[in-house]
Amino acid sequence: MKFTGRVWKFGADIDTDAIIPARRLNTSDPKELAKYCMEDADPEFINKISAGDIILADKNFGCGSSREHAPIAIKEAKISCIIAKSFARIFYRNSFNMGLPIFESADAYDAIAEGAEVEVDADAGVVRDLASGKEFKVAPIPEFMQELLRDGGLMAHIAKKQSA
Repeated sequence: MKFTGRVWKFGADIDTDAIIPARRLNTSDPKELAKYCMEDADPEFINKISAGDIILADKNFGCGSSREHAPIAIKEAKISCIIAKSFARIFYRNSFNMGLPIFESADAYDAIAEGAEVEVDADAGVVRDLASGKEFKVAPIPEFMQELLRDGGLMAHIAKKQSA
């Protein structure tokens, strides 16, 4: 599983209210949520990104409330994956449950510039800055979790298993 896209950087402690503000939670429609993705962290984010782009963040991304609307909004905004120094644990689990790939890297944030094109190889556990050629290790996603991602998240995975 590989992802290639342009990097959008965010700092430390980006909470779920910055990802999808509580005032926007009057719907659970993923397309509607995507319109407001990262609105409080960068009001123009949704207008700047392209399908396949990648969020690169400092530590503790997704802290705050446990709402699964946050990874849903990011995924529906067509962000291919997130790389961060660390994730809040509930956001980490919700991301996989919703089918959003995330990767932890201690070094990528400080070395990769916003706007850089990167490739993430989930099998090898490597992030590559395509301009500089620098590589950064990330924990590879275990095969059973990659299966969850390929199926579109936990619920879709369970439905697939039940129909097989």
